[in-house]
Amino acid sequence: MQDFRELKVWVKAHALALAVYKATSVFLQEELYGVTSQMRRSASSIPANIAEGCGTNTRSEFARFLQRALRSASELEYHLLLSRDLSMLKDLEFRSLSADVIEVKRMLTALTATLRSYRASRHP
Repeated sequence: MQDFRELKVWVKAHALALAVYKATSVFLQEELYGVTSQMRRSASSIPANIAEGCGTNTRSEFARFLQRALRSASELEYHLLLSRDLSMLKDLEFRSLSADVIEVKRMLTALTATLRSYRASRHP
């Protein structure tokens, strides 16, 4: 379909994943298979699903992958909150990462709506 690296939402999601990996690098070693793993998995799943969706043949398939990315972003949003409430993540870092994940969610929602409206306009 298209090169995922050209999508602004992928660029933003990739930067978010990198920031999450950096933020979790200072988490306690005992959390490596807990919150750290969950945050990294959900963060990396967002750009991975966008990339995978770009390799599909139809807009509706692409939209399904964007929905998966959106679900991963929502999961990450919760893990950020949990990490802050457990004092694993400083408030300033939480606010920055949280703002980024909310922006990615908005971008994913807008792109999905665009894909669906295009499909609806083509099939009245």
